[in-house]
Amino acid sequence: MRKIVIGKTYRHFKGNLYKVIDIVNDSESDGQVVIYEALYGEHTRWARPYDMFNSAVDKVKYPDVKQEYRFEAID
Repeated sequence: MRKIVIGKTYRHFKGNLYKVIDIVNDSESDGQVVIYEALYGEHTRWARPYDMFNSAVDKVKYPDVKQEYRFEAID
């Protein structure tokens, strides 16, 4: 599994950029959650389960998307 890096910028497969703020533990699921901030608009912060943040794009639902993963790190 790919490692998500705190402080790194990621591109969502729909094009927007986000910065990973932290990776925290979820007391309900005992899993990890990625906290990330939109780098546009009001810079809203979001939380998503680590595995979902790290998942591949659903190519059946989005066949024309070139990006392999839901979020991909940019340099």
